[in-house]
Amino acid sequence: MPASAPLPPARIAALFRHPVKGLSPEPLDAVDLEAGAFFPNDRLYAVENGPSGFDPAAPAHRQKTAFLMLMRDARLAGLASRYDAATATLTLHLDGHEVLRADLSAPDGRAELEGFLTFYMGEEARGPLRLLAAPEGFRFTDSLRSGFLSLLNLDSVRDLSSRMGAELDPLRFRMNLHLEGWPAGAELDLAGRRVEIGAAQIAILTRTERCAAVNVNPATAARDLNVVKGLVAAYGHADCGVYAKVLQSGRVRVGDTVTLA
Repeated sequence: MPASAPLPPARIAALFRHPVKGLSPEPLDAVDLEAGAFFPNDRLYAVENGPSGFDPAAPAHRQKTAFLMLMRDARLAGLASRYDAATATLTLHLDGHEVLRADLSAPDGRAELEGFLTFYMGEEARGPLRLLAAPEGFRFTDSLRSGFLSLLNLDSVRDLSSRMGAELDPLRFRMNLHLEGWPAGAELDLAGRRVEIGAAQIAILTRTERCAAVNVNPATAARDLNVVKGLVAAYGHADCGVYAKVLQSGRVRVGDTVTLA
């Protein structure tokens, strides 16, 4: 499609949140976006991998290497997690079996999670594992200034899959909104543009530069493909997806129409 051609309407194909940084995504049918706020219940917690100096009274961004994360700790992809926001309860499954159910609002529950992950990660843990909870107005995102929510164009993933000769699961990219209907790469040139989704309106902020976390297969927990190298070889950059912020509050559902404002 020529650069000057208007983008056709698209739709939301899927919605995901990641309550604990590094653990599995959770699919949603709908979500209430709030102007100026982060994606609901996304990156609420992170597991500190050795002392990082994080102070909840004065929260400041830390590099992802301070926490358990897929770029280094591929073993995390073997755990399936579910979070009940109403009760702050996290459930973990391994090979289809429940291995943990913990109340993250309680000291005993947090200690139970820390103990399990210490055992599960084994020698891959660099130091004491400690669960951190995000204070109000803060999230454990990779990009503090632009990581309010993220959007992935599924046609971009398909195009990259074709160029790499391997089918890529969109879950590798750990994004909040999966979009269907825009040409591959169209989203990368939309910085500053407003997008209407259902009753909400967002603004595209910047491209999402990928790291080695996308090399991990979310289904097998194996580093089976060098997706970062594939991006650079195909397009001359390592960007896939975009960050955005919410301008107008509203409910967004799977299937909602997506249009440029």
